[in-house]
Amino acid sequence: MSAPQADPPAWVVDPAMPGENLPPSGRSLFDRLFAVREKGVEGHETAGYDIPFPFTKLLTRLDTQLKRDPNSLLYPAKRVLIPLGRSLQRTAAAPDYFLFPRVVVAVDSPPSVPSGLLLKDRLYIGYQEKSDVLEVISYNESAGRFEFQLVKNYRAGAKPQVFYANRTLCYACHQNGAPIFSRALWDETNANPKVAALLSASGKDFYGIPPERGVDIPYAIDIAIKRANGFALTQRLWQEGCGGADRPALRCRAGLFTAALRHALSDGRKGTVAPAQSDSNSTLFRAEADRRWPGGLAIGASDIPNRNPLQDLGSGPDDIARRISFSHVPALFEPLTRRSSQEIWRADTADAIDRITGGLAEFVSASDRQRLVDALAARPAQSIQYHAPCRMTPGASRWSVGCQPGDGNSGLKLTATLDKTRAHGRVETRNQSPGGRLERLTLPASGAFNSIALMSSAPRAGERDTFTPDNKPLPRGADGNPLVRIAFQVSPGKPDDGEVLIEMREEFPAVEQAVTALAEGPDGPALVPVAPVLQGFYPYCATCHQSAETFPPNFLTGTASQVEAQLRQCAPRLYVRLSMADQTPEHRNKTPMPPESLLPAFGTDIAGWRASPARAALLAQVGNWLRAETGKTPDLTLLLAGGYEALRPCLPTQRPATNPSPR
Repeated sequence: MSAPQADPPAWVVDPAMPGENLPPSGRSLFDRLFAVREKGVEGHETAGYDIPFPFTKLLTRLDTQLKRDPNSLLYPAKRVLIPLGRSLQRTAAAPDYFLFPRVVVAVDSPPSVPSGLLLKDRLYIGYQEKSDVLEVISYNESAGRFEFQLVKNYRAGAKPQVFYANRTLCYACHQNGAPIFSRALWDETNANPKVAALLSASGKDFYGIPPERGVDIPYAIDIAIKRANGFALTQRLWQEGCGGADRPALRCRAGLFTAALRHALSDGRKGTVAPAQSDSNSTLFRAEADRRWPGGLAIGASDIPNRNPLQDLGSGPDDIARRISFSHVPALFEPLTRRSSQEIWRADTADAIDRITGGLAEFVSASDRQRLVDALAARPAQSIQYHAPCRMTPGASRWSVGCQPGDGNSGLKLTATLDKTRAHGRVETRNQSPGGRLERLTLPASGAFNSIALMSSAPRAGERDTFTPDNKPLPRGADGNPLVRIAFQVSPGKPDDGEVLIEMREEFPAVEQAVTALAEGPDGPALVPVAPVLQGFYPYCATCHQSAETFPPNFLTGTASQVEAQLRQCAPRLYVRLSMADQTPEHRNKTPMPPESLLPAFGTDIAGWRASPARAALLAQVGNWLRAETGKTPDLTLLLAGGYEALRPCLPTQRPATNPSPR
């Protein structure tokens, strides 16, 4: 007998299924950054764009949105020059490639203000001056995907026009539905000395971008793009990995979200002791993920082979035909070439849970983390204390301290150097010293802390020397709790022996309690529907309609009573959208909901959804609401007699949406 065939992995993003060109919900971050309201005909407002020109102004606009690293000379929005690249615009500047190089811009910095848009790893712009086009890839938080857009007529004296691009065309190269970049050493960019020399020889200013640059900028872009390509896996695992909308699934998601917040606060630090509440959630998540994807999930590759277009070129050729030939891209380097997956995610691997919690943490912005830290610091909290015996070895100006666990101790290990001198038989802090440095501290529940500057602080009774971390915010362990104090006590008669006390502030249980209450509470935000009549809507509608945005209508956001009122308000439109699955495509007044392109994510297809008990139950419930309101059985023809847009909106205060882009 032949061995049973292993299940093939499913693609996280199937390059053969790019989805609709227009967003199924929400808007791209590029739209949110540059879209404006304009006065139209007869004073009516219409949607438009305010895109700065020339390109230097656009770069300045981007940089002002972003937080600048005080320890770096690099701009917050990273940019490189690529005269001989592999984009669709590769021949636009021929033969003057080094006079008009393509610019690639990637945002890898947090917002400059807490209320700013989270553009980090989520906005990428390509600019080719000779074609008057911006190519834009930016994230859509509501739809959970990257959007592909083109800005045409981007030139002096013209009004730029913004279009959502043909996703099928874009996916031919962007096979993971996200930005791509070459592998090191990024020889197409101005990090290549030959490329930089030819750009410099042109004597032209390239939008304020220095031609000669090392590999630091393309490296930063490469890292940002790798993070961006992880978003699709995170979204897939978050939406489907715990199952549907029953209580165990919601508890599982609450557990993942709690773990993600813990990961974000602790900068990914890992302890040897896992939080007790994580075991059941991990078991459910692994079992559900293994059931859905027995062969695992294939993650598309974000990088393409490094290519040096000037490999055999001694100097810039004068012959135009020869110069044009350097834009040729051999098949080996062509981004259109089908790429295999870069890895397979499996539910049974040791890091399966770490991947989802670490990925979710990428969606917690730095400003959100800071708000959470401030809220936790303002709450009363108990302290957790750890002790261990220490050996203090004096030096000329510093003490070396080593602490190891004793019998029955908690596993604390510490090494530090303290800027101290021995004077008059006791330990004194030198006035010119800030205190010292914690080289390494290991705690079972908190993980390892490395290289933390220490400040001297006032000792308490029985303590000889006390220090606090010279870090703002305070470093946090894998358990989410901050390290607040380190105190030493010298043994009587043994000045080189003593004990260390490590104090952690037990703050994170408040987060766990809040998330649990959110998931379990009957009147919390509608993470958990409490009425059976509402439960059926969440698995199929929540992805688009449970958000902070009012477009598309967020009728699944709010308390249980609010959600039911909003669903009743939306009943006519819901009835139409659910009924459209019964109509042949040529007779449909509107597209069915959920969109047919999303049905595979629900484990079904067009025929399966049309005949599914779940759709029948939703249609029956909406029909019951309409019957209770009007006293009549709803009739699809009568509902659409005045046109779909004449039906009352799903939210009482909602106005019809207008798409800002030409279609």
